[in-house]
Amino acid sequence: MRAVVQRVSRAAVRVEGREVAAIGPGLLVLLGVGREDGPDQAEWLARKIAGLRVFPDEAGKLNLSLLATGGQALVVSQFTLWGDCNKGTRPSFGRAAPGEQAEPLYQRFVAALQAQGVPVATGVFGALMEVELVNSGPVTLLLDTDKRL
Repeated sequence: MRAVVQRVSRAAVRVEGREVAAIGPGLLVLLGVGREDGPDQAEWLARKIAGLRVFPDEAGKLNLSLLATGGQALVVSQFTLWGDCNKGTRPSFGRAAPGEQAEPLYQRFVAALQAQGVPVATGVFGALMEVELVNSGPVTLLLDTDKRL
């Protein structure tokens, strides 16, 4: 699994012009599921993200996690994170999991994040979405279960 995690002061998702999810302070998680991924990757990534210390403490150091701050997560499926741009100028998505494999793992990740105690909102799996966010910091991280980044 791959994730782009952004610390946000707010974020929202719209589908066909209608807002389907919104959060206040927390993390926006763009999540891509690969063909080789399974439940173990979903569980590991959820634990990692719930515990990421990317929020400032009273001294301004990045020492607090979503759990410590009571922040929320907005999780949006993003198969394009598996785009391979090494050849030519059109990305290849051959390493991205097909929808029938990816959706249950996406849902498993969401459930695992909730089980950590994080309030989670989601986009609509497979839909054409508009994602709006205010990146706080800015803080943006790349996580990859293959590389354990």
